[in-house]
Amino acid sequence: MTMTSRGLRALLLAGAACAFLLPAVLPASAQEIPLDAPDPDYKGQIWAQNVEGDKPFLPGATVAVGGQFFHPGQKIRFSRGIHPVTPDPIVADEEGRFSALLSIPADAPLGTHPIILSTENPYHAEIVELKISQEIPLSGAELFEEQASRLAPGLYQSAFSAREGALFATSAAGWPPITRSELLKIDPETLEVIARATPPETPEGGLFAVYGLGLDETNGRVWVTNTRQDTLAVYDQKDLSLIRQFEPGLVPHARDVVFSPETGKIYVSAVGAPGLAVFDAASLAHEGMINVVGPNSRIAFSPTSLHLDAESGRIFTPNLSAPELAVIDSRAGKLEKIIPLPGAKSAIGVSYDPETKRIFVAAQGSDAVLVLDAGSGELLKTVSLGAGPLGVLFDPSSRLAWVSLRGAGTITVLDAEGEILANLDGGPQPNHLATDGSGTVFAINKGAAEDPQSDNLRRLRRAP
Repeated sequence: MTMTSRGLRALLLAGAACAFLLPAVLPASAQEIPLDAPDPDYKGQIWAQNVEGDKPFLPGATVAVGGQFFHPGQKIRFSRGIHPVTPDPIVADEEGRFSALLSIPADAPLGTHPIILSTENPYHAEIVELKISQEIPLSGAELFEEQASRLAPGLYQSAFSAREGALFATSAAGWPPITRSELLKIDPETLEVIARATPPETPEGGLFAVYGLGLDETNGRVWVTNTRQDTLAVYDQKDLSLIRQFEPGLVPHARDVVFSPETGKIYVSAVGAPGLAVFDAASLAHEGMINVVGPNSRIAFSPTSLHLDAESGRIFTPNLSAPELAVIDSRAGKLEKIIPLPGAKSAIGVSYDPETKRIFVAAQGSDAVLVLDAGSGELLKTVSLGAGPLGVLFDPSSRLAWVSLRGAGTITVLDAEGEILANLDGGPQPNHLATDGSGTVFAINKGAAEDPQSDNLRRLRRAP
């Protein structure tokens, strides 16, 4: 929900032989380009937020825009193409800061809009992106039974253990060094905490905070990622005792974990590495990486969520950096293929329907879920949703796909064909979804610590 900047694409290729681009008839004289010295050390930063608080940018919304690290007295202008967004430039104050209010038209088209930011004295220009999302009304609450419990600050992920008949969840709150983090074991019926464990301290201070979570049901272990330390740890499912804390730096930005009973391996997504780290689940030995190199080789593959199809042994993971999905053969230990994700931006969530062989991909940057045929890679459907779909979970028992929308604050429920069945209140910043395999879904949200609707675990079931 913030504007993010990227480099302005080059429009002129100095010294390039571009005669074939010249028009047949040229004006009598060339027009001089008004150039002054560009800013050699630009450090400007901007932010934007809906004036109504932590909400997405919707048509008709008013946006508060601010900036810092500009030159005192520097003029800043936002433009859409050749049209200025404000009638006059915004002027930075004596501390190099500025603020302004901008209005999004009520009939503004949905999608990501490139806005040009330019400065004078000294000169700089770049493109920032403004994403305008749609608002989907709440609906279908009567179709589901819900129970909620506030558990711990910074709830992040959860997973259900059939072996233990329990739900496990991670939590981590605050900024580094993290001093509040827990691994929780929860009764799935009462949502009461059965056991809890605090991670050990890092050599630099703070805790080895726990984020991603995966279960090894064969050996009775919980694997968690310590994302901020680029590593992971292993706990016992029974009493949450620490079995092993791996050394920092082992897996870059470790995010998600899946276990394959067939191969006996643990797979961990290394965001930006690019690839999956592999461990022997029994011995805990690190066995290296499965490298992922896609057709967009100039952009490193950045794996995020992981989904293992037990029948085929394939692992699906989307690329956060480019519109593509990797299919990894866990049995062979190598990349099988790359599937394009047309129109997707910041693809981050993934799930799979083993009956129809369809892949569901949540694209946070384009407010959509893509439905693809796993065999052919064909895009079957793009489902437009509200702001920021982060996670997607297909539950084979209920034949429903659940989507957590971090920006919209909702949980959207789709049928197996991708049609919207319900749009439920998910509280602030819905984050993760898990299933018990029998039609019950567990949803975790985050949000501000002072909000009683934050850090809730919701249990959702189809009403009889």
